[in-house]
Amino acid sequence: MVPFSKQVGSETAPRFHFLGICGTAMGAVAAMLEENGFKVSGSDDNVYPPMSTFLEEKGIVLSSGYRPENIPSDPECILVVGNTIKRGNPELEVALEQKRPYLSLPETLKYFFLQKTHNLVVTGTHGKTTTSSLLTWLLQYAGENPSYLIGGIPHNLGQGCKQQSGKHWVLEGDEYDTSFFDKRSKFLHYLPELVIINNIEFDHADIYENLEAIQLSFRRLVNIVPRNGLILVNADDPNSLAVIKQALAPIVEVGFSPNSGTRIEDPAYFPDHSEFTLFHRRFTLPMSGEFNVRNAAMALAAAHFYNIPLDVLAAGLKEFRGVKRRQEVRGEARGVTVIDDFGHHPTAIRETLAGLRHKYPGYRLWAVFEPRSNTTRRSVFQLSLPEALSGADGVVVAQVAALEQIPADQRLDTERVVRDIAAKGIPAYYEADVAAIILRLVPLLQKKDVAVVFSNGGFGGIHDKLLKALTA
Repeated sequence: MVPFSKQVGSETAPRFHFLGICGTAMGAVAAMLEENGFKVSGSDDNVYPPMSTFLEEKGIVLSSGYRPENIPSDPECILVVGNTIKRGNPELEVALEQKRPYLSLPETLKYFFLQKTHNLVVTGTHGKTTTSSLLTWLLQYAGENPSYLIGGIPHNLGQGCKQQSGKHWVLEGDEYDTSFFDKRSKFLHYLPELVIINNIEFDHADIYENLEAIQLSFRRLVNIVPRNGLILVNADDPNSLAVIKQALAPIVEVGFSPNSGTRIEDPAYFPDHSEFTLFHRRFTLPMSGEFNVRNAAMALAAAHFYNIPLDVLAAGLKEFRGVKRRQEVRGEARGVTVIDDFGHHPTAIRETLAGLRHKYPGYRLWAVFEPRSNTTRRSVFQLSLPEALSGADGVVVAQVAALEQIPADQRLDTERVVRDIAAKGIPAYYEADVAAIILRLVPLLQKKDVAVVFSNGGFGGIHDKLLKALTA
């Protein structure tokens, strides 16, 4: 067992070495350990700013590339193994041969940060980042100084991870697997006191066989919520309601359904905000669309469980400024608004387009989609992607990212996606790369158009390149 009992900041305190330290969450946790008095080092193939600069400023020793000699000689140094690290990694192989102690990132959080705090875990196929950002901001606005780990950068907070003095930890709970040696979902390590289940759909086709396998993981999460905790579940989603039937913790169903324990009532959607009633109190959210109202209702219900007054919550909600890469306006040129969105699942794409309809009434919507996630690169969503993208007035679909990694018989047929959309009378085009997309799109765009780019990656810097081309 790793030497968890040693004193922080003392000569006998354990030191840490991170494999894959430049990942967003890995780097954030490494920095927190350094700030708590531990000695930290790390390796990565991708050592470049801004993460490299951030870590070096914290005093963390970075190594570019994986080599056995990067691992500190101290035999009790704990290795933190990122979930991108696979067998064959030179540092990992030496660590296994030498029987060095190692942990996953979620285990590191569990053992060093989460054992004496109230842990609020936000889960679901969609809305995790926005809901966890909203919840963290509401607690921060109320003066609770929560710690948080969020898979995005909330504009109100300026960073996605921070340890603060308050008693709460808000964690975006990912159902993806933990590491090469632990195929359980990350969220099972977070010692949850309160769990939010936003929704459950099939995703992560690279590790889950079907929806039932994903629901099994959520049932395991439900099973570790203590009796003095709380489970908030989407009252309108049968897939979510199915996983809570054996829960021992109290359950509150949140949704539009008349049977909801906490019911969302009288929603109204406007270009620059939404309004709704919850707990017999009217709330204003500076975001558009039903999905965002659901996210806000979950966050409000969770904060209210910890006795934050409704008036404080209402005031805080009005001040929420959103999350980077969630319907984020990247710029405007020639009367065309370019938006960046992380959406990659058909449901997220559909709901984002619906929200943008409220925000930009009378505008044409163009959707530019990169199939990049492990699921959307596969044929799993062959039929549902055209349906989702048909919510736009025009569509451009890029080539499947890392095409060679997916066998041809399992791969998304992007040209078929385009044909299916075009069959509905919607202009739709397949273009292989960013340069071709811009050449195709720029002549088609006109004043009062919105081009929303859907990708869970950088997509070759298409946002800035499109704005530059429009300006030229």
